[in-house]
Amino acid sequence: MLVLYTILLYLLQPVIWFRLWYLGYTNPTYRQRWTERYGFFIQKIQPNGIHLHAVSVGETLAAIPLITALHYDYPDIPIILTTMTPTGSDLAKTIVDHGIYHVYLPYDLPGSMRRFLKKTRPKLVIIMETELWPNMINLLHSQNIPLIIANARLSERSARSYQKISIFMKPLFQTITLIAAQNKEDSARFIKLGVKQSNIVITGNLKFDIHITSEMTKNSKKLRRQWASSRPIWIATSTHHGEEKIILETHKKLLESFPNLLLILAPRHPSRCQTICCLTQKYGFNFILRSSCSTPSIKINVVIIDTIGELMLLYGIADLAFVGGSLVKHGGHNPLEPALHAIPVLMGPHTFNFKNICERIKQDNGLITVTNSNSLTKSITMLLLHKDLRIYYGAQAKNVLQNNQGARNRLLHILESFLPPKKNYYENTTKTICSHNYKKFS
Repeated sequence: MLVLYTILLYLLQPVIWFRLWYLGYTNPTYRQRWTERYGFFIQKIQPNGIHLHAVSVGETLAAIPLITALHYDYPDIPIILTTMTPTGSDLAKTIVDHGIYHVYLPYDLPGSMRRFLKKTRPKLVIIMETELWPNMINLLHSQNIPLIIANARLSERSARSYQKISIFMKPLFQTITLIAAQNKEDSARFIKLGVKQSNIVITGNLKFDIHITSEMTKNSKKLRRQWASSRPIWIATSTHHGEEKIILETHKKLLESFPNLLLILAPRHPSRCQTICCLTQKYGFNFILRSSCSTPSIKINVVIIDTIGELMLLYGIADLAFVGGSLVKHGGHNPLEPALHAIPVLMGPHTFNFKNICERIKQDNGLITVTNSNSLTKSITMLLLHKDLRIYYGAQAKNVLQNNQGARNRLLHILESFLPPKKNYYENTTKTICSHNYKKFS
C-alpha cells in the first residue's frame, strides 16, 4: 500500500505544480520557494533539534505558545517550524529567532523527506493535529526518531475514511510514538483505528491556551483611541468567498441605525483583498487598507485588513466579532481569539472544524449562530443597542476559554521524557543572574 501511495503521489506532481502556479495568479508566494517543497533549502539550520509541523495559520497559532515555552525551557535546542501554506509561512516567520527556524515541509515523497531529515536530523518530531504523511512516518520510525501527534483530533468523517483503508492505516498508526488527543471522543476514534491505548493520552485542546500580553492590551487600547474612540466597531474575520457579500449587505443595513458604525473586514486570505476592495466599492462604502497605515476618518465605513498576524490586536478594539468560514461550508475558524477579549462571538451554522469548541461556547451563551444577512443584522443590532448583553455574551465566551486551559502544560510535561533535563539550565541561569546582580550592586 505504501508503494501504491508513493507512486500515486509521484503521478500527481504535475497536477500539484499546476495548482501552485494557478494559485500564484492571486497570491505570488505560491510560486516561490518551490525547492523547499522537495527538501532543498539554502539556509543553515542547526541539527539535532525539535521539528514541529503546523499545516497552516490555525495550527501555527496553536503551536506558537508551545514553541515559546519549549524555547524558554530548552534554549540550547534548535526548533524547526514547518508549514505547508504561504499564510502559515508568513505567520511562522514572525517568531523566527535565534534557534528558531522556518521552512516549508517537503511533499511526502521518499527522496524529498530523506533530504529534509538528513539536513535537519531532528531528535523529536511533533505534528500538530492530525496531518499524517505515511512516508515521513515510515522514515522517522526506521531512524528511531520519536513522533508525537499533538493536539490530535479525528472527526467521525475522517475516522470513517481511515476505516475503509484500515489495512494501510493500522500499521501506520502503530508506528507513531504518542498521540496527544484533544478529548475522549478523539481518543476513542484513534483506538478504534488500531492505536494502542498505552500510546495515547488526553491533553486537551492547545487552542484554549492563548493569552494576551500587557503590551498587546496597551496597543489595542491605543489603536481604539486612534481609530474610533467614540464609534462602535464590529469585526468580521477569516471570511471566504461568498461571505464578504453577506457582511457588506449587513453593514449597509446596520448603518441605517448606527450611521457612525465602523466595520473591520479581515479575509482569510489577504491575496483576495483586491477583489474585496472592488466589492466594497460596489456597495458604495468608503474604505481604507490596513497596510496604508491611515487612520479611518468619520467618513470611512470599512477598514480592509490586508496584513498578516494582527487579528489578536484587532479583536481588542472591536465590540463584537463575526468569525468566518461558517456562513459558507468551510467549517468555520477559531472563535477563541475573540473570546479571549471577552467580546460576543457570532458564527454561521457551518462550524465542523471547531465543533466541540463552538458547542461549548454556545451552550454557555457565549456564541450566537446566524444564518444569513437578516439574522446577522438582527443579532448585531441587539448587541449594539444593549451593552449589558455584549458584556454578558463576551464574559460567557471568555469563561469557556479560561475553564478549558492547561493543555500546553500537560503536553510540556509529557515532552520532558523525550528531551534532556532542564535542571542544568535553571542552575546555570540562577548562577548567571546572581553573578550579574553581585557585580551590579558591589
